[in-house]
Amino acid sequence: QEQLVESGGGLVQPGGSLRLSCAASGFTLDYYAVGWFRQAPGKGREGVSCISHSGGSTNYRDSVQGRFTISKDNAKNTAYLQMNNLKPEDTAVYYCAAYRGIGCTIVAQRYTGVWGQGTQVTVSS
Repeated sequence: QEQLVESGGGLVQPGGSLRLSCAASGFTLDYYAVGWFRQAPGKGREGVSCISHSGGSTNYRDSVQGRFTISKDNAKNTAYLQMNNLKPEDTAVYYCAAYRGIGCTIVAQRYTGVWGQGTQVTVSS
């Protein structure tokens, strides 16, 4: 059974950092692009970042550029999202998803395969 499991969320003060993990099982991330998405209460889901299957290509939404870093360790079959200088507007449930293909995109509709269950990130003083 193909599965993605997110972890690493929590409560952090503004300016703090968190590292989210997205562990895959039942398939190998070697051939999959991975995306991170988030959904805040009362808002729609939005793409945050993505990384290609090889890790050679990444993309970020403008509001997180320079603060978030996506990475992928194919040997551990896990992707990560390092989030620094967190802001209250980053508060949301964060999800990871994967699709088999070349390049990457933060358009959610492209991710027709596996999605994780989400991890809560709350940025508050």
